[in-house]
Amino acid sequence: MTSRIWLIAGPTASGKSALALRLARETGGEIVNADALQLYADLRVLSARPAPDEEAQAPHHLFGVADGADGWSVGRWLRAATGVLDDIAARGRTAIVVGGTGLYFKALTEGLAEIPPVPVEARAEAAGVFDTLGEAATRARLAAADPVSEARIAPGDRTRLIRALEVWLATGRALTAWHADTRPALTPDSWRAVAIEPDRAALYGRCDARLGAMLEAGALDEVARLAGRGLASDLPVMKAVGVRELAAHLRGELTLEAALTAARQETRRYAKRQLTWIRNQTPDWPRITALEPDAAWRQLGP
Repeated sequence: MTSRIWLIAGPTASGKSALALRLARETGGEIVNADALQLYADLRVLSARPAPDEEAQAPHHLFGVADGADGWSVGRWLRAATGVLDDIAARGRTAIVVGGTGLYFKALTEGLAEIPPVPVEARAEAAGVFDTLGEAATRARLAAADPVSEARIAPGDRTRLIRALEVWLATGRALTAWHADTRPALTPDSWRAVAIEPDRAALYGRCDARLGAMLEAGALDEVARLAGRGLASDLPVMKAVGVRELAAHLRGELTLEAALTAARQETRRYAKRQLTWIRNQTPDWPRITALEPDAAWRQLGP
């Protein structure tokens, strides 16, 4: 991958897609999706996927390519994105990777451990240790096999404790050892990154306004079609912000105003989590703080 690769990370409603599109037009580049929900064909409106007229202005990759019944993992996205980036590089074009899913950027720049699938029996055994013996005993057992992981896992983090223990039980190898073998998908000199980190109150205002616009653009119909498929509730597409709230309205459980209020609150929480990830995980990336498009472009300084 010898051509320039841009990474643009930002929270929902921060204007990152518009910035990426302007950069693509200016550079003749191609846009690669790094948003876990914009992968799904079922969620054009609620995921704020680029509109058809925007997609016509520059090549777009990995947008709307997955069916809602098919939950993509980080590893699957990484394999697909790496192939796309190789193809773009072979054409001598600039690639612009844009999105709000932090783990996708982390996988690109730091690597992803290729841990074998953990059998059901090992998952059940690890969960059973925690549920039967408690956190202290689980920590003691993990510390004997993987002291580095045990020390890193915060008190009360059941999920990560069980995950570290089940990997050891299934593979006989510490989770930290698997992570140590990872290699970044991108070489350090092949990419340039920016993170959009605007004023939180201003961002929240944009989140609220955009949800209203999504309703006008057909979000209710989109959720109705999705709900009609009868998909499992634990699939990523069913956990998208707005799906649960608008589906409750369609079932007669919430008024439209109550559903919109709940969805706005959840969107703000989602944006807050994204901002926290950006602050903690990309401290060395240059920042764009402006929300106004021309000001954001000047801060990008391509």
